[in-house]
Amino acid sequence: MLEAGPVLVIGRNGQLAQSLNAAGRDDVMCAGRPEGDLADPGKLADLVARLRPRIILNAGGFTKVDPAETQNEEAFALNRDGPATLARLCASANIPLIHISTDCVFDGRKPGPYVADDATAPLNVYGRSKRAGEEAVAAFCRKHVIVRVSWVFSEYADNFVRTMLKLAGQRDEISVVCDQIGYPTYCPDLAAALLQIADQVLKPGFDSWGMYHLAGREEMDRASMAQAIFSESRTIGGPSARVKPVLTSDYPTPAERPLNARLDSGKAEDVFGLTLPDWRTGLQNSVRIIVAESH
Repeated sequence: MLEAGPVLVIGRNGQLAQSLNAAGRDDVMCAGRPEGDLADPGKLADLVARLRPRIILNAGGFTKVDPAETQNEEAFALNRDGPATLARLCASANIPLIHISTDCVFDGRKPGPYVADDATAPLNVYGRSKRAGEEAVAAFCRKHVIVRVSWVFSEYADNFVRTMLKLAGQRDEISVVCDQIGYPTYCPDLAAALLQIADQVLKPGFDSWGMYHLAGREEMDRASMAQAIFSESRTIGGPSARVKPVLTSDYPTPAERPLNARLDSGKAEDVFGLTLPDWRTGLQNSVRIIVAESH
């Protein structure tokens, strides 16, 4: 074990945990179930006591938006109660906590991008459970940085890019909503930025605790993002399909989603000096890897 203690990432199989693990830093340690189980306070306490991390980054949780509507208890156990446990453990051991949250804490009705101190009003169970997690982290651990993210994609795990490429292998035309807008965010770029935040948080005298947003910079609707995915895929002989733009109201899902998922990263840029790279470079990389996997 490193003398100073690792950067402990809670989570192992999600795209953010995998991106953090692939960042190439030997001080990053990812812990998923069973030892890093957000639903098991005892195991979390044992893990923190054993590793004595210098900072914890919570990349775990219940992330399936539609299933959360019927799996209410599990969503709150992983998204509220687990972070509350982590926050208490961090507070008692004087360990900073970086906690990842989501645009789904907002109702999407604001005309412009959301800033970190905008009022929350989640539309679905997932969003309510994540807001409860934010509140728990802020209440129980003074040394916290909560980072809301949105429209995250990568070559890892399940995400919009992988879903679109899979569907394109099965059908010629895909209906995709055109009235949900956001800032696509490449997960390895997000992971690198979060590790930069961790490094700055650990510097003596840091005191800019609180809420931040971190997302890409190019505004896009879901149908246009799907078209960008297929455009990249076609250039390397991968699957593509015609995109049929539809309204969210014509394509109901179990969980209502915010139409506006844009997150303003200005505060993170000001405090941490962070600007994420162009998401389209990440898209090229993701599509290339996912298409190669399927051959």
